[in-house]
Amino acid sequence: MSDPKDDLVRYLYAARDAMIWKLDGLSEYDVRRPLVPTGTNLLGLIKHVAIVTAGYFGDTFDRPFPEVAPWLSDDAEENADMWANTGETRDDILGLWERAWAHAEATITELPLDAIGHVPWWNPATNEVTLHKILCHMTAEAQRHAGHADLVRELIDGSVGLRADVSNLPSTDGSFWAAHYSRVDAAARSFL
Repeated sequence: MSDPKDDLVRYLYAARDAMIWKLDGLSEYDVRRPLVPTGTNLLGLIKHVAIVTAGYFGDTFDRPFPEVAPWLSDDAEENADMWANTGETRDDILGLWERAWAHAEATITELPLDAIGHVPWWNPATNEVTLHKILCHMTAEAQRHAGHADLVRELIDGSVGLRADVSNLPSTDGSFWAAHYSRVDAAARSFL
């Protein structure tokens, strides 16, 4: 039998690793480029997940992340955590990512699954949680944004897949996908 904590961590880290892989080989412009009307972009997704990782595995368990978060201040621009401004480099955000995940790993390693915490930004009547619940919550959060990153990366250069060594897609060439797209499009158009 597998260890429940190990299972939770494995799924969380799979999403974490997939997100970072989506930046590989892209220009500074492409990692910042918004490709949907809400402005979703790869570096912004990385920044956002780093910030929420630091919070959920930090403040929740009275282990505050040691850095000031200007994007969470009362006077911060709306949605400041979802994009990289011109003063933030890729290295800045990747450094934040690494520090946030190191902080999270320390919390995960040192606390048991039944450790009690309180999510400060949740309703006080329902903000008591366990490490188990936060691992589940953060896995859902990270997987959701990894899915966003999948789509943004595909829109940038057509790259798809779960990770560098496992695409998790049928092993086919571009002609298969062009034909598949046409079939799906034709099926959709039949409802016009």
